[in-house]
Amino acid sequence: MGLKEQITEDMKSAMRAKDAVRLGTIRLLTAAIKQKEVDERIALTDDHVLAIIEKMIKQRKDSITQFEAGSRQDLADIEKAELAILATYMPAALSDAEVEAEVAAAVAATGADGPQDMGKVMAVLKPRLAGRADMTAVSGKVKAALAKA
Repeated sequence: MGLKEQITEDMKSAMRAKDAVRLGTIRLLTAAIKQKEVDERIALTDDHVLAIIEKMIKQRKDSITQFEAGSRQDLADIEKAELAILATYMPAALSDAEVEAEVAAAVAATGADGPQDMGKVMAVLKPRLAGRADMTAVSGKVKAALAKA
């Protein structure tokens, strides 16, 4: 079963269970997926759906930071609940050691020898790690690895 079908089934089960928070979050997700399909006139693959979920997770994290800075814990709690639901659709995250191994392999594969080659290394890593690692953290690890080179 594809990711879109899984999301649809989860929406149906949330309706049956009368889980308003889960249902609302899944509806936001399906709306984003349908919007992307209509805009680009394509049927989205699981990779495209994962990219949408990643974007929504990043938005939630940013919102949580802003709400907590503005002393709006009630709104931050709502965003945290949505974040937890969206995170269930992401593949298992890689450990730090696995990410560092991927970074080392990408640096070796591209022959990168300094910070100027960061774009090459990130281009190799992005498809490999998309959805399984925080790309901001990966970027930091690439910078550190290239600084040593």
